Amino acid sequence: MATEAHGEATGLVFHPMDQFIVRPLFRDIVPGTCNPATGLTDGCVRWYEPTNVTLWLMLSVLAIIALFMLGTRGRALIPSRVQSMAELSYGMVHKIVEDVVGREGLKYFPYVFTLFCFVMFANLLGLIPMSFSTTSHIAITAVLALLVFFGVTILGFVKNGSHFLDLFWVRSAPLAMRPVLAVIEVISYFVRPVSHSIRLAGNVMAGHAVLKVFAAFAAIVWVAPLSIVGIIAVYGLEVLVAVIQAYVFTMLTCVYLKDALHPAH
Repeated sequence: MATEAHGEATGLVFHPMDQFIVRPLFRDIVPGTCNPATGLTDGCVRWYEPTNVTLWLMLSVLAIIALFMLGTRGRALIPSRVQSMAELSYGMVHKIVEDVVGREGLKYFPYVFTLFCFVMFANLLGLIPMSFSTTSHIAITAVLALLVFFGVTILGFVKNGSHFLDLFWVRSAPLAMRPVLAVIEVISYFVRPVSHSIRLAGNVMAGHAVLKVFAAFAAIVWVAPLSIVGIIAVYGLEVLVAVIQAYVFTMLTCVYLKDALHPAH
């Protein structure tokens, strides 16, 4: 309360985390007023309501469809910019899958490429002013990570049967060390979806929060020029982070896929 009072006295009041609040599209709610136990549900987001999250998830999907429909419609010998973007992204992910997983993994390329495109477009669209960054929410990134985790695990057992468990038994280690390493391997395996999802959500959320802080300081005349320079610098960094995080998410998916197809150490 003291911090808010001081902020109001200086004309600087900002809440950098408010940008991550999930809000219904067609009605206003007051954050913090949702308490079903007491019957106060007007401040709750109902499960069937379209929200800012669903809106920007849909826009991400539409942007991907638009890019590849426009990029592949002409298929000119001398590609346009849109066609170049589509071909470069396709070729890059194809090479990642082939290099990391091997040619056997190319049959799973459509799924990996879909993940890459979705994460990248969701990250980039979240940088548009007044937009909503869907990948800043662990609910979104956790679903993506769990789909990879369960998909890879099921694939590992389907392809290798009980030999998939060789992933946890380090045969190259001394026999006395193998049980200890097996426990470590099992723990690290089940931590995969946690690190896979938190890495993406944490990086996106942190960057957007920093942008909001710099934007708030732009309201103070004597620091406004420095604040604007900071916004430009951080925004440029966030564009880079958006692409890098999509690349990292894709790379880790390929690594996990490789473990499913070739589990032996």
